[in-house]
Amino acid sequence: MGVFTIYGFSKLETRCLCSVNPQNVTGTMEFLLLGLSDDPQVQPLLFGLFLSMYLVSITGNLPIILAVSFDPRLHTPMYFFLSILSTADIGFISSTVPKMIWDIHTQSRTISPAGCQVQMSIFILFGCMDSLLLTAMAYDRFVAICHPLHYSVIMNPRLCRLLALASVCISLLDSQLHSLMVSQLTFCAHVEIPLFFCDLLQLLSLACGDTSTHNLLMYFITAIFGGVPASAIFYSYTRIVSSVLKVSSTGGRSRAFFTCGSHLSVVCLFYGTGIGVYLSSIISHSPGKGAVTSVMYTTVVPMLNPFISTVVPMLNPFIYSLRNKDIKQAFQKLLNKAV
Repeated sequence: MGVFTIYGFSKLETRCLCSVNPQNVTGTMEFLLLGLSDDPQVQPLLFGLFLSMYLVSITGNLPIILAVSFDPRLHTPMYFFLSILSTADIGFISSTVPKMIWDIHTQSRTISPAGCQVQMSIFILFGCMDSLLLTAMAYDRFVAICHPLHYSVIMNPRLCRLLALASVCISLLDSQLHSLMVSQLTFCAHVEIPLFFCDLLQLLSLACGDTSTHNLLMYFITAIFGGVPASAIFYSYTRIVSSVLKVSSTGGRSRAFFTCGSHLSVVCLFYGTGIGVYLSSIISHSPGKGAVTSVMYTTVVPMLNPFISTVVPMLNPFIYSLRNKDIKQAFQKLLNKAV
């Protein structure tokens, strides 16, 4: 993994301004994460808030992973993908929030260039995994509703494992492509990132020199690794809606749409907040607004995903022959074993 090139200048403020003949600086330079607030009175509140959200996310996702792993009744395609999605959510929120909690606790906001690149890579890795797993779950729902008689044949364990493995490999490729691109950037001393984590768009905007090629490459990679899964989800639900509307029974329509409710909620949260973060960073030049919207994307979504996926019945007897009570019973078994 490459390391950023950093240059030093005198009287350099918030943004790096490169001169014609920059001087090299040793590897002791660090980036500064501005976080959400400089007010000392707000720091304890932020510490408690983010620590609580992180613990809620872990305690919400971890039981799902354990329940699906140890309860044979939950060894179905949808629960299989849900357990991997929970794992990705834990990795996603862990890539940013623990660093912020530690920074607030130690009153230090610095991060090394190499550490910044690693954080960005892990963030992109698990974010891409979330997107691809949501796509796999959309395909599972498409097969269940549009081809119910062939569901068990199509969504066999081998295909599920291949889809999960493909999600991991494609996410690794996406992460490494972005990491390789950013490793070629040149930065100046005293780089201040107006967020609590290293974000790709912010790194590109703070880089010295012409980054137009890097921006085009970033948009191209995002269109491939982000646009294709989103298009696949949209296509799946277009076919689902078309099939459901052909059902004559009102109760059958309601059950089919209700089955998709949890997945659609997670998709809307994930893509809605993600698009909101990047649109706000493009339209608005206010660092404060970008920092606040990034909280929704990096913290609130991974925290809410497990609860949305379990409170709303995921599997309906009409299609999957399992109910939400199964995962609740699996939680109860885990608690009984723990006691």
